[in-house]
Amino acid sequence: MSSPSEDELHARGEYNQVVKMEVINDLKTITPLKKSTALAIGNFDGIHLGHQKILKLLQKESRKLGLLPAVLTFSPHPEKVLGNKPIKMIQTLEQRLEEISKYGIELAIVATFDKSFALLSAEEFILETVAKTLSARVVVIGEDFRFGRDREGDISLFKSLSSTLNFKLHVVSSVKKNGTVISSSLIRTLLEEGEVEKANFFLGRAYRIDGKVIKGSSRGRSIGFPTANIESENEILPPGVFLTTAQIRGKQFSSLTNVGECPTFDKTGIRVETHLLDFDRILYGEKIRIVFLKKIRKEIEFKDTEALKAQISEDIKKARAFFHRHQEK
Repeated sequence: MSSPSEDELHARGEYNQVVKMEVINDLKTITPLKKSTALAIGNFDGIHLGHQKILKLLQKESRKLGLLPAVLTFSPHPEKVLGNKPIKMIQTLEQRLEEISKYGIELAIVATFDKSFALLSAEEFILETVAKTLSARVVVIGEDFRFGRDREGDISLFKSLSSTLNFKLHVVSSVKKNGTVISSSLIRTLLEEGEVEKANFFLGRAYRIDGKVIKGSSRGRSIGFPTANIESENEILPPGVFLTTAQIRGKQFSSLTNVGECPTFDKTGIRVETHLLDFDRILYGEKIRIVFLKKIRKEIEFKDTEALKAQISEDIKKARAFFHRHQEK
């Protein structure tokens, strides 16, 4: 059964033209860029609708002024180095860069955020990194952007130095949907609670994880519902049972995905198991992308295998009906 494309299910508007994006993974090794840049700065975890607003303005300004469109982002997230509480990322760094490249960005600089970088003063950051090393003539940031040692840098400092250093500053206001300010922290919370449809609404596209198919217990195959067991580097694995699409080698398949502890059996940690509809090929070792479209239920502990099989049959009926409806549109 072929499945509807992600764009058909979660329209996000047209991307700008994709270009080949250069990635520099060590800010410390860069000599001052010869071409002046239009530069967006931020963590950009999730590339949600607020981030998209920034990136679209960046591309517009770079085209208008003939500047190199560039993004400066950070890895690991500053909160992982400085924060008092753990933070889970919406995307892997590779996924973040993949999304950034879809907005016509030609250069991405990934600054390693460590304790030495954190000690850089806000003024040094603007003078040495933004103006000198990255040759910024236009800078685009979100209204909540803070930077420098002890987060001392704010919009007013950026504004005061912009005229002296000859760059134009654009401060992009936060995006609201249904009265809610969109933020990465909000989306993280929704995903951790399994609320993928709400998260997708604020992301402007469907959440996805990437991984590799590994050998599991083969329990699904033994009860008539073979699954691909997925090992993923994504830090957020939404709990529950979801209607999904599975992307393998450029092809897309309708699927049903369970994320959880498999409580009916051994409860040996969080697993991601995907059943591809009308598909029975061994996938061990294959790279796979799972796109989360809709949650249909929480994970349940069943009294026996027969009860589990009956529920999976119902889940598959719902999945077929869902994908059939969208194919007719």
